[in-house]
Amino acid sequence: MISLHTSPLDQPGVGDAGGMNVYVLELSRRLAERNLEVEVYTRATSSTMDPVVEAAPGVRVHHVAAGPYEGLGKEELPAQLCVFARHLLRAEAGHEQGWFDLIHSHYWLSGQVGALVRDRWSVPLVHTMHTMAKVKNALLAEGDTPEPTARLLGEDQVVEAADMLIANTGLEAQQLIDLYAADPARVEVVHPGVDLGMFVPRPQRDARARLGLPADAIVPLFVGRLQPLKAPDVLLRAVALLVRDDPALRSRLVVPVVGGPSGSGLEHPTALADLAGELGIGDLVRFVPPVGRAELVDWYAAATVVCVPSYNESFGLVAIEASAVGTPVVAAAVGGLTTAVRDGETGLLVDGHDPADYAAALRRLVSDTAYRERLASAAALHARDFAWERTAERTLEVYRKAAHAMRHDLQDVVRA
Repeated sequence: MISLHTSPLDQPGVGDAGGMNVYVLELSRRLAERNLEVEVYTRATSSTMDPVVEAAPGVRVHHVAAGPYEGLGKEELPAQLCVFARHLLRAEAGHEQGWFDLIHSHYWLSGQVGALVRDRWSVPLVHTMHTMAKVKNALLAEGDTPEPTARLLGEDQVVEAADMLIANTGLEAQQLIDLYAADPARVEVVHPGVDLGMFVPRPQRDARARLGLPADAIVPLFVGRLQPLKAPDVLLRAVALLVRDDPALRSRLVVPVVGGPSGSGLEHPTALADLAGELGIGDLVRFVPPVGRAELVDWYAAATVVCVPSYNESFGLVAIEASAVGTPVVAAAVGGLTTAVRDGETGLLVDGHDPADYAAALRRLVSDTAYRERLASAAALHARDFAWERTAERTLEVYRKAAHAMRHDLQDVVRA
């Protein structure tokens, strides 16, 4: 596994850490349970990191020194690809020939390194985009920065080099084909998963007691990185409309925002708190730093509804985690969220990012307890189809197809 720009051991919600970190770690664990040895290579971001960490039995995370440990933005990482690749080549050279059987790269930066070592080791390359620049630029949040040309070109190169591409959803697969001219025969859909042993329904009252929330509160929850792409401001604006239209709600509303500044959100780390004050709801919003999984389950369980108003999500792990806990989701009808949320069955999907539309969806769930509970029950059932074990089995099938595809290509070269 190559996860160059962010380590699977990083806390999701901090910096660039998010759903991809969860994906790499959880998939690696499940593959190791199926007798694969998984080596994850990522860039070291601190001099105190151990060079190698056993993340789980059969899963080792290697921290590669490539560039300064701190203060290096994601947009500056392309300059460190050669150093990172050189370390990877040296790592393989320290083993007997044929040590690695396959490369699975995550995000375009990792794919660039993966394409190089694929050719050097003559092993198949499987790539998962996680996000795509052409999609992000087409759905850019207000005030966000477009992805640079270098990334656009880099993604085209990775798509061409990979033996197989894994898409999180059917929509993402079609985008790879339409926007990147990917060969349909080399694109497979594998849904990400959720830890169904951890993310399970639990009593709302107990979760609220542990978190210090009133038992009778109305709790619309946001979980994720605080950046324009994730659109937490849409939730705050929607809540302000709810209070304006029904001032009596103010005494019961608590709006937790769980996560830390990321991406372009780092330029104005207090922007969301400032906005809450400007909207007159500063007393309702509770900013919570990123939390571990056990506490995160409590936040999901404590919530009346989880709001995911992102401008784009390749899948939307927050939505499926909340569903697994039995909490309905109000989400933007974009990207993988249309797979993670069944509109009108497990939650509500909203077209666009007009706060008034989100306020209407929230109002419906808050005011109709029977409807909300029906969605909650269906959400928990829906999430059972997204176990990481199933993701691992499907991923193994893709690995086999990648090995077959590479053998076929090599035979063509020999015949030529």
